[in-house]
Amino acid sequence: MFDIKKIRENPKEFDSSLVKRNFAPCSAELITIDEDNRKAIAEAQALQEERNSKSKLIGEYTSSGKTEEANKLKDEVGSIKSEMHELEIKQKDIAEILKNRLSIIPNLAANEVPTGGEEANQEIKVSGEKIDLGFEAKEHFDLGENLGLMDFETAAKISGSRFVIQRGSLARLERSISNFMLDLHTTEFDYQEVNVPILVKKDALYGTGQLPKFEEDLFKTINDYYLIPTAEVPLTNMTRDTILNSADLPLRFVAHTPCFRSEAGAAGRDTRGIMRQHQFYKVELVSLTDEKSSKDEHERMLSCAEEVLKRLGLSYRIMLLASQDMGFSANKTYDIEVWLPGQKAYREISSCSNCGDFQSRRMNSRYKDNNSTKFIHTLNGSGLAIGRTLIAIMENYQNSDGSISIPDVLQPYMNNLKNL
Repeated sequence: MFDIKKIRENPKEFDSSLVKRNFAPCSAELITIDEDNRKAIAEAQALQEERNSKSKLIGEYTSSGKTEEANKLKDEVGSIKSEMHELEIKQKDIAEILKNRLSIIPNLAANEVPTGGEEANQEIKVSGEKIDLGFEAKEHFDLGENLGLMDFETAAKISGSRFVIQRGSLARLERSISNFMLDLHTTEFDYQEVNVPILVKKDALYGTGQLPKFEEDLFKTINDYYLIPTAEVPLTNMTRDTILNSADLPLRFVAHTPCFRSEAGAAGRDTRGIMRQHQFYKVELVSLTDEKSSKDEHERMLSCAEEVLKRLGLSYRIMLLASQDMGFSANKTYDIEVWLPGQKAYREISSCSNCGDFQSRRMNSRYKDNNSTKFIHTLNGSGLAIGRTLIAIMENYQNSDGSISIPDVLQPYMNNLKNL
């Protein structure tokens, strides 16, 4: 969400920033709607002043016995009241139009973000060597099915496509991955673990930017709750309509939750396996900080997500996303892509985004800084996506006989089991 005052002050700059995001310039339209809104507010204030003035005169005329004049003014005040009511409705309608128009405009990209689509993403770091297994690598779904630990057929009978049933040691491995991540982020990186609702109201999704534009990507219940697409939604909304003290920032939260996405725009993509499912698990990181610290906090969050992959011994690269490949609410995003030998490709396993004050303006989430009140800067990142981490382990730690070795850091969580 944007401050219309800043758009009025710098319309050309705003429009050029929208072009960088592949969004049509619209400052003139927004300013016109805002002018209509401010005109309606001014007219209402003028009518209120007139009403107050005439109401005062009614009292004076009544006390001095000028009944006829007082009655005439009463009729005029009644007419003003009716006119004010109509104007109030008109003003609220205009304000709602302005809010709705602003709510579908994406966050503006930071200056250092490259312009363009996916092809303009910049590789800024590669960590670790791509593993040489010494044999033809299998993809995770073949490995899982051959071991009898991954069952897509039964899941499809129960729930349809893009679901899986995992059994035995593989189910335990997924649980172990999440526990390892939670322990790392809470004991070494100063994140507070939070257990959050996975059903949220519309306002929460509006606050983080999933609504109104991306409703088709969400699962909605019959009584107007939504299943969360990520724990970013409840974690970030914890400070909605709140004013914090700058001394209490940053706040750092981590949560392990199921996530639900319709994958409306992913028809035909990753239809086999667990790369893109309707239900999956994630360990999510959220930071809430002040304006001057958000860039450093973004780099810190990225390093925390990286450390998970380092300790798992997985090769990865970091991409700085271009302006048209970022999420709706982000002003700068790093993607971490892990190497998958079965797919012979790097695939996204985490996105770490700085949203600036874009979400906090929608949530009215603020902090006191000396004598002023400012909007909080919000950041979020996967620390990591559990299912995709499981895929990476299965494909990178596979053996020629089809078994899968368990990374050393996870063995204590697996009762010291070394292989699946």
